[in-house]
Amino acid sequence: MVKIMWQKNYDGSPCLYLIPTPIGNMDDMTYRAVKTLESVDILFSEDTRVTLQLLQHFNIHKKLIALHDHNEDIVKDKVLEYLKNGLSVGIVTDRGTPIISDPGYKTVKYVSENGFNVVGLPGANAFVPALIVSGIAPQPFTFYGFLDSKDSKKEKELRSLKDVSNTIIFYEAPHRILKTMKMMLEIFGDREVSLSREISKKFESVYRGKISDLIPTLENIKGEFVIVVSGNDGTYFENNDTEIDIVSKINSYIDDGIDTMSAIKRVSKERKMKKSDVYSMYHKESK
Repeated sequence: MVKIMWQKNYDGSPCLYLIPTPIGNMDDMTYRAVKTLESVDILFSEDTRVTLQLLQHFNIHKKLIALHDHNEDIVKDKVLEYLKNGLSVGIVTDRGTPIISDPGYKTVKYVSENGFNVVGLPGANAFVPALIVSGIAPQPFTFYGFLDSKDSKKEKELRSLKDVSNTIIFYEAPHRILKTMKMMLEIFGDREVSLSREISKKFESVYRGKISDLIPTLENIKGEFVIVVSGNDGTYFENNDTEIDIVSKINSYIDDGIDTMSAIKRVSKERKMKKSDVYSMYHKESK
C-alpha cells in the first residue's frame, strides 16, 4: 500500500516554519517573515551569530539553537521534541531560503514523517533574481547549486550535465569561480553565460557573454556568484585543444595529489599529444 502524507497548514497544531532571510539588503525581509519570527516559540539557525544580528535589526528576541550540516542528524530530534510539546518552531539559514543549498532538508523530512506540519514561506533567494536578469532562456531550468570543491569530482559533475538542454544554474565561491569557468569552457564548450555577484548588495553586478569572454574578467574578483549557463542545444562542442584547457586539466590532477610530471604525462596521453608539447604549454601558461 502506498503511504500518502498530507497536511492542513492552518489547523492550529504545532508547526515547523521555514523562514527566508535577506541575502544582502535587509529590505528584502518580508512582512510575513518578520511576523513569523516574532510568533514562533523557538528558532533554529545555521549560525546563531548571524541570526542574532538579524533579530536585533528587527528588535526580536528569541532563544536560538544551532542547526547546521554537521549536527542536523542529532538536532532534528530536538525540533521534533519541541513540536511534540505543542510549541511552534522556525528554521532560518544565514541568508536566503532554508534547504536551497543550505541545511534543513533532513529535519523537514523527519518532522513531516512524524505527522507534523511544515510551512515554507516565500522570500529571498539568489538563483531566481540571477535567472531573470541573465538574458538566458528562463525555462525549463535545472538548479544544481554548488559543485563539488574537489576538481576531479567537479569535472565528473560537469560532464554528467554537458548534454542537458535546460538552462543550468550553479552557485560558486569567489576563490573557485575562475577555475570553474575554465572547466566549463573545456567541458560545455563556449556557451552563453551570466554571472551575478553580490545580489541585492551595494556592489551587485551582472556579467553576460560567452564563457571565453568572461574568463579574463575574473582574476581576483570578490563576492558570491550565481552562474546561469545556457543548455546544450546541439551547437556546442567539447573544447579539448586550447592551452588554457590543457593547463587547467594538469592543475586539476595536481590538486588531486598527482605530481606535475605524472599529470603532464596523463594529459598528453588523454589528448593524444606529445608530452614535450604539453610540458611546454604548461610551463608557458604557468609563468
